[in-house]
Amino acid sequence: MESAHPLTDVFQYVDDHKNKFVESLSQAVSIKSISADPELRNEVNKMMEWAQAKLKALGADVELCDIGQQTLNEKKVQLPPVLIGTLGTDKSKTTICLYGHLDVQPADISDGWASEPFVLTERNGKLYGRGSSDDKGPVLGWLHAIEAFQNTGTDLPVNLKFVFEGMEESGSIGLDELLIQKKESFLKDVDYVCISDSYWLGTDKPCLTYGLRGMSSFFVEVEGSSKDLHSGMYGGTVYEAMSDLIYILNQLVDVKGKILIPGIDEGVEPLSEKEKELYEKIEFDVDAYISEIGASKSQKETKEELLMSNWRYPSLSVHGIEGAFSGPGFKTVIPRKVTGKFSIRLVPNQIPSRITEIVKNYVQSVWEKRQSPNKFKIYTVNEGGNPWKTDPFNDHFLAAHEATKTVYNVEPDYTRCGGSIPVTLTLQEVTGKSVMLLPMGAGDDSAHSQNEKIDVRNYIKGTKLMAAYLYEVSKIKH
Repeated sequence: MESAHPLTDVFQYVDDHKNKFVESLSQAVSIKSISADPELRNEVNKMMEWAQAKLKALGADVELCDIGQQTLNEKKVQLPPVLIGTLGTDKSKTTICLYGHLDVQPADISDGWASEPFVLTERNGKLYGRGSSDDKGPVLGWLHAIEAFQNTGTDLPVNLKFVFEGMEESGSIGLDELLIQKKESFLKDVDYVCISDSYWLGTDKPCLTYGLRGMSSFFVEVEGSSKDLHSGMYGGTVYEAMSDLIYILNQLVDVKGKILIPGIDEGVEPLSEKEKELYEKIEFDVDAYISEIGASKSQKETKEELLMSNWRYPSLSVHGIEGAFSGPGFKTVIPRKVTGKFSIRLVPNQIPSRITEIVKNYVQSVWEKRQSPNKFKIYTVNEGGNPWKTDPFNDHFLAAHEATKTVYNVEPDYTRCGGSIPVTLTLQEVTGKSVMLLPMGAGDDSAHSQNEKIDVRNYIKGTKLMAAYLYEVSKIKH
């Protein structure tokens, strides 16, 4: 007769308290913790204090760390505190550092939401609300898993360190400095780091994530006159800033997505046979992917080409033009100054400062060929986010692999991600230990978009996965 899993009681507790856990998420979603809006900074603070109370109730030793101020619209604004905490100090146990964020992207029902974004709404087994998947649901999953251990009399098999911030959606300002400051104290005894702030590749199969892209953002500014001009009176007589800008933007990337900047692949590592095999094993339907986002055709022909293009090679996207008329109707104006915005997603071994240098030199050469007398400059507003990659074949990933099999009864896919979470590399460098992304949400959760959701299945099973992960990691021999 097959013996029961050591966490059977823990898993049953999670199932039995599903409604309570959904209500907890409802409370979290109702707090409008939009970090990008200085008028809502008090809501972010409220969210951090709410989470602090939850950790305290679990017996954690917690602290809200002041990380200073930022300048917004020429005014000094207080940054929300970072919540750090410790639960357990048994030197015989493995210590896991858990990172998550409690701020969210802006949202309003007028954006096209089917229900109020800050009222958690269940429809067809899905929980809709801003932050439900990114990242309040996963953060709560960790807390509920701990509760399940404690309330079933099951020994929590590891020590835990918590790092929860309120500025991830606005660049994690101040976080790196705090983590570096805490390197020899709070973070000193960490054995592994786990982050749940990513997603499955699709909607059916769980995955483990071992790589993220970084990002560099650029502004290209062209100024032609001291004021906007009427095209009827001045068209054909002046060098127009908009035409110059379009000329530049059109020479950044071709129709197939190939970046036209020489040297942009600097640092990209060759594809190994071992990694190639990971891509071949992944279950992914290109046609379903294109259909789900409503696009007409994929730029890449095969599953492997598409995934590699999104995960292990840099990509360039043009995001917008500031200063040009963009309202409804028609306005025959020649804008005096326009600013184009584009970004490049970087991959491991690419250095943001070096890529910035390559891009600036290329765009400057394109401008010189244009031979326009207009004023021009290309600039960045920060150093950019670093890419991250780790070894997916180590004991840490094997433990998460076993946990996934226990809860979902399938072998997880091993994935990288096209997005960026800059703190991942910081935590790896500061602790010197293995970092892993353990996703809770599905690939169609619409994080950052309208109708963000998390499936009830993912929320509840994801909580069990977190409990199983803690159990499996505790068995790794040091």
